[in-house]
Amino acid sequence: MFTIRTATSADIPQLVALLNALFAIEADFYFDPDKQTHGLNLLLASAKDRIFVAASLKDNKVLGLCTVQTLISTAEGGPVGLLEDLIVAANFRHQGIGAKLLAEAVNWAECQGLKRLQLLADKNNGAALDFYQKQGWQATQLVCLRKC
Repeated sequence: MFTIRTATSADIPQLVALLNALFAIEADFYFDPDKQTHGLNLLLASAKDRIFVAASLKDNKVLGLCTVQTLISTAEGGPVGLLEDLIVAANFRHQGIGAKLLAEAVNWAECQGLKRLQLLADKNNGAALDFYQKQGWQATQLVCLRKC
């Protein structure tokens, strides 16, 4: 059994561990615990962004996380959300945790008046792509580019 709640600063060590697992399967990102800790602290301090966690009812252990960041879209003429991270600990996958985290993020975004949610997923992560499709997410014609 688990509950979905907003993350707290006490969760950060467990969140960093989950991000380590996420970045191990994403070719474009590298794990750096100091950077991830700093980023999580910035998200927690932000009034317009959220970190959701799935926590065990038994011991409050964090089983998964989902982050949503708010951006302004000229295309939508207002705020939109970027779902930056979604990961469930390997031992707890296929139990509905990811779907519940995603649903909570979508509900929060709607309550905030966000006009669209978007995310990036590793093109080689078939399991994640299948999961998002089953949750009603659609591929777009956009290609992600970055400058380091």
